[in-house]
Amino acid sequence: MDGEISTEEVKQLLDEDADVRVVDIRDEHSFAHSQIPGSENLPFQELSARIEDLEDADHVVTVCPHGKASVQAAQLIGSYEGTADARVESMAGGLEEYGMKYGLARGEDDDAADAEPPESPF
Repeated sequence: MDGEISTEEVKQLLDEDADVRVVDIRDEHSFAHSQIPGSENLPFQELSARIEDLEDADHVVTVCPHGKASVQAAQLIGSYEGTADARVESMAGGLEEYGMKYGLARGEDDDAADAEPPESPF
């Protein structure tokens, strides 16, 4: 892991269409409800099994609700041999801070928004 990145820096990278993969580690229901535009969902509990999906990444930013669990996810991704050359960071402040500053995209799955949320692993 290469440390933390601020919400401002993440927003700037996305605005500049930089080669960055923003990985949201929340469960599918939470991701379907709202997310950073352009982010992808890779739930924390699936991360070990799907980490090879990130092998081609040059820059990975992990995000979670408050910026705590994403540190663990970034450490896991950074320790994987297939991402050894990638810059891997956790977004400080999490989606709560990002959403308050810039807003989050609403998911398109209205049925998922009406469903009961699953138990959070965090």
